[in-house]
Amino acid sequence: MVGTKRTESKPQGLLLYGAWVVSLVATLGSLYFSEIKGFIPCELCWYQRILMYPLTLILGIGTFQNDSSVKKFVLPLALIGGSISFMHYLEQKIPGFGGIKSCVSGVPCSSQYINWFGFITIPFLALIAFVIIACCMVFIKTKKPIK
Repeated sequence: MVGTKRTESKPQGLLLYGAWVVSLVATLGSLYFSEIKGFIPCELCWYQRILMYPLTLILGIGTFQNDSSVKKFVLPLALIGGSISFMHYLEQKIPGFGGIKSCVSGVPCSSQYINWFGFITIPFLALIAFVIIACCMVFIKTKKPIK
């Protein structure tokens, strides 16, 4: 039909929506831990937040506009955030990583506010969120420009 807008395929929209929901849950979870539970974020937690919060906005806009081109913005943020989360998790769980960078003030990055089942900490939760978002972006196909 002439004049109709071609929308993304259903799996593309579901991947965008799923990534947005994960980023929204991660954002609300971090706010719950800091504002309701009173956990003070360490320096590495702040870096993870700096990378997660915009993902909620970017993925929300991309989801509601059904625009998979947000992948080029989301994937780098998710990969960098996941790397920071992984490093933070290692710092918490492996004693040798604790001395890489000492915290100058506030809460030490090696502190663990939660430790569910002996391995689930806040950086681990952030890592899982970043990995899920990155995987969703990897599986989204973007349109190739016509040459």
